[in-house]
Amino acid sequence: MLDSLFIGAVGMAAQQAFIDSTANNLVNLSTPSFKKNRVSFKDMVYHGLERADAPIAGDAQQWTGTGSTALLLGKMFSQGKLDKTGVPNDVAINGEGMVELVLPDGASAYTRALTLQVSRDGLLSTADGYPLHQQISLPPDAGAIQIDRTGRVTVDVPNERNPVEVGQIELTRFVNPAGLIPLGDNLYGSSEKAGDPISGKPGEAGFGVFMQGYSEASNVQLVEEMISLTLAQRAYEASAKVVQASDEMLGIVNNLRR
Repeated sequence: MLDSLFIGAVGMAAQQAFIDSTANNLVNLSTPSFKKNRVSFKDMVYHGLERADAPIAGDAQQWTGTGSTALLLGKMFSQGKLDKTGVPNDVAINGEGMVELVLPDGASAYTRALTLQVSRDGLLSTADGYPLHQQISLPPDAGAIQIDRTGRVTVDVPNERNPVEVGQIELTRFVNPAGLIPLGDNLYGSSEKAGDPISGKPGEAGFGVFMQGYSEASNVQLVEEMISLTLAQRAYEASAKVVQASDEMLGIVNNLRR
């Protein structure tokens, strides 16, 4: 019965972790380019119960489990819906790949959320001020910015009949993107689990393409998350019932000699 108390308790903890992850998915339903968390469950360690009449010590064991635990498997990088905004600064990635950015400490981060602007240093940057790894510099008198499907960046310049090319944006992908480390603000850091970054030109070798004037929506599905939340709540209640039943049985045992 003491084991059943522990099993019920760890079951409640596992379902609570699942509920927390699902709740985080739901509140980010409208966050552009948000990638949903993925949680799985596994059974915990088993231990053997020896029969008193076993002819050989350690023989004829009955194995019993000790509950379940939740595993956060990382993000699911499935494609979100592409919404047309008509805003030139909004750029979505259709397909695989992320854009590498430079953080203030010089480290690299990766994102799929691209709302671009020109920083005070004249570099093409995200809305949060992180410059692109390619360090694309724009002329002070640059006009409209155009980014084609292959990442080629051109700008309108006074006294120039045709747009002037100022740089090339590359994409980076990973063998296991679920192993990336979430940094917040739709940024991800590399890790050994994700594998080495593979960079390339958009539209080539399995990379996606850019779509200017579009924004990638979250890949969270409201109906799926609500169903998962309901199932997790029911499983949590079942684990709580296990704890309650074990407590009642222990109470009965304690009262036998009264």
